[in-house]
Amino acid sequence: MIGLSPLPLDPAALVRAVQTEAHGAVVSFLGTTRATSPGDSRPVAALEYEAYEVMAVAEMETIAREAQERFGPLRIALVHRTGRVGLSEPSVAVVVAAPHRGAAFEACRYAIDALKSRVAVWKREIYRDGDAAWIANAAP
Repeated sequence: MIGLSPLPLDPAALVRAVQTEAHGAVVSFLGTTRATSPGDSRPVAALEYEAYEVMAVAEMETIAREAQERFGPLRIALVHRTGRVGLSEPSVAVVVAAPHRGAAFEACRYAIDALKSRVAVWKREIYRDGDAAWIANAAP
C-alpha cells in the first residue's frame, strides 16, 4: 500500500497489508503532528499538507523498490496524509514486514528518511494565533 490519503491513516490496516507468514518482524513509524516546531516557539494548532500526487506516488514507489533491493525480501507500506492534520494525528506512516528485525528496522528508517527528503509533499504549520508558515520537509 503506497500513496497519499486525505483521510486519517489507519496503522493497523497498514500492518495487515504487509504482514505475512513469511515475515517474522513488522516495524512501523508514525510521524504525528506535534504542538511545537523546532526553532519556533508558537504553539501549533494543525498541519496542512499539499502534494503533487503523480510525482509523489511515483517517488514513494521508487523508495519502496530501493528498500526491497537494499534490505532483502520485505513488504512495505508508505502513506502520507494530505489536507489538514490535527495534533497527535499521524501525517505519515511507514510499515515494513521482513523475515528478521534488523532488515525491518533498517528498511523502515531508510524509507522514512528518503520520503522526507525526496517526495513532493509540502507542509504548512497553522499556529494557534492564526498565523501560518510553510516548513521545509527534510530528513534529519
